[in-house]
Amino acid sequence: MKKLIILLLMVTTLCGCSVKQDDGKTHVTVWTLQMGDFSDYMNGVISEYEKHHPDIDIEWIDVPFSEGEKRTLAAVLGNNPPDLINLNPDFSALLAQRGALEKIPEDKMRGYNQQIIDALKYNGVLYSIPWYATSSVTFVNMDLIDMTDVGKEKVTEKKVFKKVSRRRYKWVTEEERKIPYPFPVSYTQMNRNAQRIKNLTGAYIYTPNLVDNDSMLRILNKYGINSPEGVKSEAAIELFEQFRDIYQNGYLPKETLSLTHREAFEQYMAGKSVFFQAGANFLNMLKENAPGVYAVTEIKPQLIGSLGQYDFSLMNFVIPVKAGHKDAALDFALFLTSTENQLKLAKLTNVLATTNRALKSDFYNDYSSVEAEARSVGAKQLNKVKPVMRQTRNQKELNTLVNTAVQRVLTEKNTPVQTILDELSDDWAALVYDE
Repeated sequence: MKKLIILLLMVTTLCGCSVKQDDGKTHVTVWTLQMGDFSDYMNGVISEYEKHHPDIDIEWIDVPFSEGEKRTLAAVLGNNPPDLINLNPDFSALLAQRGALEKIPEDKMRGYNQQIIDALKYNGVLYSIPWYATSSVTFVNMDLIDMTDVGKEKVTEKKVFKKVSRRRYKWVTEEERKIPYPFPVSYTQMNRNAQRIKNLTGAYIYTPNLVDNDSMLRILNKYGINSPEGVKSEAAIELFEQFRDIYQNGYLPKETLSLTHREAFEQYMAGKSVFFQAGANFLNMLKENAPGVYAVTEIKPQLIGSLGQYDFSLMNFVIPVKAGHKDAALDFALFLTSTENQLKLAKLTNVLATTNRALKSDFYNDYSSVEAEARSVGAKQLNKVKPVMRQTRNQKELNTLVNTAVQRVLTEKNTPVQTILDELSDDWAALVYDE
């Protein structure tokens, strides 16, 4: 008998379903991902909600990131899944594709950032409620910049420049000079100036993550290159040839093809690169481990492509189509993701809120410190995130194909880039178009 009880408890835990309690209350089961460090916050929100809804009991379960997708898939395919689940948009889209998620009424989303809402839609239908976001910014070592002639030319076109920054980045083209700020800077501009910066400073201009998961796909998406046809276009060939040129000539570190994001950050902390792209949370590590570099670091917007949009990451909530308490789950999700509760979470962490009122608050319009500036710059970037890179079926295999092509482009200097990208195009098409 004892073994049977233990087995039933194990099954309940794996399914995410709660044991029925005959107390007259509606028991809503909520899963979050890796929020254990913020249990005081979560329990506080739950207590506040339950105080105003005495007929509802929120049962909160925190799931490790490593188990999130596996446990969620098992739960939603079962008959008694959790009522509300915290996921990333890519996996949410996969579940929506399988018909496993409840549609979210868009009239409930009017207070949220519209670009994010649009990015969450699958086939034009919303299945997710945004919770919090992150958007990387660019760290700039101004001591290294001062070793160059960057920004030292005189600006004469006062009518064009309504507001001129203290430094003007000289590598911009005549067309780009019409932009009133020296940033955002594109990958193309970085590549074009890699040699000059290396010669003048001895440091690399930046260390891009080219073969880390879907990093290269995200870069390509910023140039409108997001299909088998686009990856063999002239624009794609030009971009890949730029990367090959600076890599082969030593203007990117040879370890570029193996460096993790953390290892690339260590190069920035050591003063070996001028620019680095990361989330605002990396500032704490920089301050602790390289206070000298931290002291001369300025924050600028994220690197862009020809389309000018920014990347972001997001966590959202979904309601399984088989959930037992959908209305209550939606109501609690809207309470948890309200402006007030999002700002409370943001002040405990380095995340970005997703409601319009929160993003317009003083908290995201503060430039009094480098940390505040990173947060505020990141928040502004959420207003220009389209077109969003869409995950496809066989996404991991696609990442591998693209990353292998990057490795070939950088290392096989005698193989034409066109040849490599033609092969990538064919493999990509076979992966996403063939049944």
